[in-house]
Amino acid sequence: MKNNKFIKNTLIKFAIKEIICLAIIISILVIIFGLVRISNFNWLYNYYPDLYFGLINIFNSIYNDVGIFIVITIVWLTVTFILLYKTLEQLYTYIKDVTDASKLLFDKETEYIKLPEELYLAEENLNHLKKEYEKSKRLRKESEQKKDDLIVYLAHDIKTPLTSMIGYLSLLDEIDDMPKKQRKKYINIALEKSYKLEDLINELFDITRFNSEKIVLMKEDVNLVMMLEQIVDDFYPILKENDKEIKITSSSKVILNADSKQLARVFSNIIKNACFYSTDREILIDIKTSSDLVHITISNKGKKIPEEKLKLLFEKFYRADSSRTSKTGGSGLGLAIAKDITKLHGGDISAESDENYTTFHIKLPIK
Repeated sequence: MKNNKFIKNTLIKFAIKEIICLAIIISILVIIFGLVRISNFNWLYNYYPDLYFGLINIFNSIYNDVGIFIVITIVWLTVTFILLYKTLEQLYTYIKDVTDASKLLFDKETEYIKLPEELYLAEENLNHLKKEYEKSKRLRKESEQKKDDLIVYLAHDIKTPLTSMIGYLSLLDEIDDMPKKQRKKYINIALEKSYKLEDLINELFDITRFNSEKIVLMKEDVNLVMMLEQIVDDFYPILKENDKEIKITSSSKVILNADSKQLARVFSNIIKNACFYSTDREILIDIKTSSDLVHITISNKGKKIPEEKLKLLFEKFYRADSSRTSKTGGSGLGLAIAKDITKLHGGDISAESDENYTTFHIKLPIK
């Protein structure tokens, strides 16, 4: 009701302004026509008699018909006012329909928003937004559930190596005359469990950091090949332990304007997965360039990843290997972080898998 009253008041004010302006214009015209009628244009008659009589006839006609002119103007103004009012009233109705419909975007009980036929585009857009909201809400809920499950699993898993460490260290503390060979064995077991405990704690830190960390890029010129070679050198202990090797092939030197530290996280996360999951000795890294992009592929032989799992690889807290006892068990954040960093660099990351190879494709803009 308040909105209807507002529209009516606005239209009345508009009409009053129109009438006042028109009255002023008509008054000025009447005065001008009157002055022209009584004026003496003898000089014009002396030089241009035909023009003189022509102007006098025109002014006389206008002056004599000014009443009719005023009536026509008032009728025109009235019709314009009515049409304008109806148009604005209809416009208000449409706005009210869209406003009311927008409130249903977050209504659980409303599956589809319906608007008048004239607003079918707005109807489509609102329903698209509603679907995207529901999808985002569902994914966020699933992500939170995965995170909560991981924290519960990790908290439980931390107890196992911690209990073992306490047990073996207690034995070492209690038995002073323990044989050297046995003492060394217990120390190695405790050390191995401590490494496992460190990995699990790091996973908890990763989960917390991912929720609070905002990645900020500090770009500089980066030699891509040299950076990958350095990352491969850092993986030497893991490669040696798993009897693996990495081969890098590149057609040319590639310079990127990128954050070397963040980009290293991308490649490290993917190479780490390849080291653990590869069933073959060789892991292949291939670098190809086009006019404005560099295409890096990291491939390893291994078990085919099903299509439904492949689509979820880059989602937060998703792990293709759901076993918590697996040596490769992680927080499921590595590839999600890799995707975020790649997109921040203006690039793209994807994966494909068949019976022979699982391959990750990273595309980045060249400087």
